Amino acid sequence: MTDDDATVRPLGRRERSKVRMRNLLYESALALFAEQGYEGTTIDQITERADVARGTFFNHFQRKEDLVSSWAQQRKEQLIAQMAESLASGDDVTVQLERCMAALAKLNESDRDLTCVMLTAWVKSGQPMLEEPAYAGHVFADIVRLGQGRGEVTADVDPFLVGNLLRDSYLGILYRWSQAKDGQVPLAVELRALLRVVLSGVRAYDQRS
Repeated sequence: MTDDDATVRPLGRRERSKVRMRNLLYESALALFAEQGYEGTTIDQITERADVARGTFFNHFQRKEDLVSSWAQQRKEQLIAQMAESLASGDDVTVQLERCMAALAKLNESDRDLTCVMLTAWVKSGQPMLEEPAYAGHVFADIVRLGQGRGEVTADVDPFLVGNLLRDSYLGILYRWSQAKDGQVPLAVELRALLRVVLSGVRAYDQRS
């Protein structure tokens, strides 16, 4: 057992109650957002759905926009957790990036209606501009950095730059996918195409030289 493990203590009754209430408000809000949209949902409706007093909401969230931030943070944590085992597997950089993009596609496609509502609210609230840039380092850049250490990526490539490039391109594809109607290209297909371009480039070389 490590020192960190030894210092971990179970949550007390009060802390567990606070977590349950926050989760109840969060889940009630997401259900309403999916039903009637983000802008069409009020804090009063959220607390009514959760069957709590209006003031209870502000014990856990300062404003409605904080629910959007919580949604984005939860998705980041889910992706990081899903990729933790992959990062430790030793698989090559292409396999790792494909696995990451597949996880992102599944995360969004599993509840497309809610994703579309929340992503629109996230963009309108300016969250992409305020988001911690180091997020790319948690996933994409870490994959590139590990591949670089094994000689799979050229040494002069900046992993953080590649991570940001992949993240920014992913968000652009995701937003376009969320706004498309019937017949749109599946998200997973677009993300695989993005990887192909990033990993192989677009310039045609003369095979005879």
